[in-house]
Amino acid sequence: MSAAREHGYTKEKDALLKRLRRIEGQVRGIERMLEDDRYCIDVLTQISAVTTALESLAFRILDDHVNHCVASALASGDPEEAEAKSRELLEAVHRFARAR
Repeated sequence: MSAAREHGYTKEKDALLKRLRRIEGQVRGIERMLEDDRYCIDVLTQISAVTTALESLAFRILDDHVNHCVASALASGDPEEAEAKSRELLEAVHRFARAR
């Protein structure tokens, strides 16, 4: 990434990467649970926790995108850039909503 190209999550990148590593550990824990023949409901509970953690991370990145990328495009005065970022945002929200 060039210095001129900053994304909405850039300032939080270290914290986001740390959170992703914790989520990765949770997924590995689920794998171990299956290997150890743990009770179905216990496995499902952990899967739900991972899903919630990923959704929370996605909302943080979406917030950063709106507050940085979309806001910058709207403030730029460039109607094409503003429309492109607005359309991109709506598409991302629709994808996220369909995944739920």
